Amino acid sequence: MNTESLVQYLDEYLSIGGFPDYSPAQNGLQVEGPTEVTCAAVAVDGSEAVIREAVSRGVDILIVHHGLFWDDQAKVVGPRFRKIRALIEGKVALYSAHLPLDAHPEVGNCAVLCRALGWSPKERFGDHQDRDLGWWCEVDYKRDVLVDHVSEVVGGPVRLIPGGPEHVYRVGLVTGAAADLIPEASHRGLDALITGEGPHHTFHDAMEYGVNALYAGHYATETWGVRALGTHLEERFELQQEFIDMPTGL
Repeated sequence: MNTESLVQYLDEYLSIGGFPDYSPAQNGLQVEGPTEVTCAAVAVDGSEAVIREAVSRGVDILIVHHGLFWDDQAKVVGPRFRKIRALIEGKVALYSAHLPLDAHPEVGNCAVLCRALGWSPKERFGDHQDRDLGWWCEVDYKRDVLVDHVSEVVGGPVRLIPGGPEHVYRVGLVTGAAADLIPEASHRGLDALITGEGPHHTFHDAMEYGVNALYAGHYATETWGVRALGTHLEERFELQQEFIDMPTGL
């Protein structure tokens, strides 16, 4: 498949151009590669280890959730230089989709994780610059049972801050680091918020706003989108693809 055509499809399918993100984040094609793609890899992080693994597997394009550019640093030195050099020397293109992939209604982290949990998303939730990233769902769980269910699905431990009711009927889900949405969850009448992680002060936010906060791991909640996107590309274009799994434990 022509690389330019694939990039154009991804840009349109994921609404890369019009989707707001954190100001330093760069979505879309970050490093050019070969003109034709026969094999792709998907991963959560564009880390040096992931990039070297992609090169060793001989893929033509690496599609990640967390790309190379997260600051205003313009210098190509240190780890950034090594990553770019490895991509260029390995003839691997790099494509990144951050918040557009969290929010996508079909292959987004939030939507896919909701479905994996066995829930039908009710309405959008999780405002970021007037665009919602996640969903809230109607459920029926005792709080401890909900924690166990989420833990089983994500395949790892879930940290509970028990600020809300012991029985959960309405739960919001935004993957990654979305604990700042605890106040919005409270205002929307949700009993619980599932996300990946949160800073220290969010313990008090959860307790004071009356919301159960479930921290299921940043990495563990964000494997879902890239894997679903890889499957989508494989089915649509008969493009060989594979998932590079390098958990951080965070």
